[in-house]
Amino acid sequence: MTDTPEVSALEVIAYDEFSLFAGNAEDYGLAYDGPPIVRRESVDLGDGRSLSALVWGEAPPELVLLHGGAQNAHTWDTFAMAIGRPLVAIDLVGHGHSDGPADGARNLVRNAADVVTAIRALAPNALAVVGMSLGGLTATAVAAAAPDVVPKLALIDITPGVTAEKAKAIHAFVNGPESFQSFDDLLARTMEFNPTRSESSLRRGILHNAEQRPDGSWVWRYARHRSAEILEDSPEEPLDVTVLWDAIEATAMPILLVRGMGKGSVVDDDDETELLRRRPDASIERVVDAGHSIQGDKPVELAAIIDGFAPAV
Repeated sequence: MTDTPEVSALEVIAYDEFSLFAGNAEDYGLAYDGPPIVRRESVDLGDGRSLSALVWGEAPPELVLLHGGAQNAHTWDTFAMAIGRPLVAIDLVGHGHSDGPADGARNLVRNAADVVTAIRALAPNALAVVGMSLGGLTATAVAAAAPDVVPKLALIDITPGVTAEKAKAIHAFVNGPESFQSFDDLLARTMEFNPTRSESSLRRGILHNAEQRPDGSWVWRYARHRSAEILEDSPEEPLDVTVLWDAIEATAMPILLVRGMGKGSVVDDDDETELLRRRPDASIERVVDAGHSIQGDKPVELAAIIDGFAPAV
């Protein structure tokens, strides 16, 4: 009789995107009396593609939130719970549950046009658009194309002056392995890159931002559309940052830059100087002990800042 090698059962990790909010509240000391009112909506872009978004609350949205490259709308969960206002968090093109770019185009301006469509459908009367990293650059392009949907613009640890060199550590993480043999492998890499975050926070983030394949391996959702990587355009269509700087200078809406002052931030003093040169009326807020993803590192503090910048009417 020949022994048969033991085959371990495939570990399938269940995921319900609306079942994890209690952990957000616990990690950041927020009061929690049950799941918040939030639903997922899809906006038809008219060409067979759609953008997905999380709509918080039942009243007309007051804020639009745009996440960074390689993230998704759930990066704002704790912030949304802390601010307690109706808002929309959009999955950018090629991220989260949204479809990829039209014709594979690696073009921030054209992708911003899709975001304009989503804002008009879901939050046409929002008081401000808040964009972090790639979301901030996208929000700037949105403001240039459709200033009526961006009454106020908040840039979270980003300006058009943030170069690939400044963001090289982020690039290294985003452009790492496309797939992982197990959830634990993916968690280990994520914890190495985010040593100040709690394991529970990172577990939630992975569940929202990755998916398990039938063979048990894991892949980042954004890896399905590598053309949408952070701060990167194709060689044929390079990102001209002067266009975004000129857009900031030409716009009239109030502008706020929120800068992380801890390890991992990609904004430096030169970025602040250039922003104020072009828009002397811009406001600057600095958040101690926050890195690049301020909404993840200091969501409660960021909520207070945005509340002050775009107060409810």
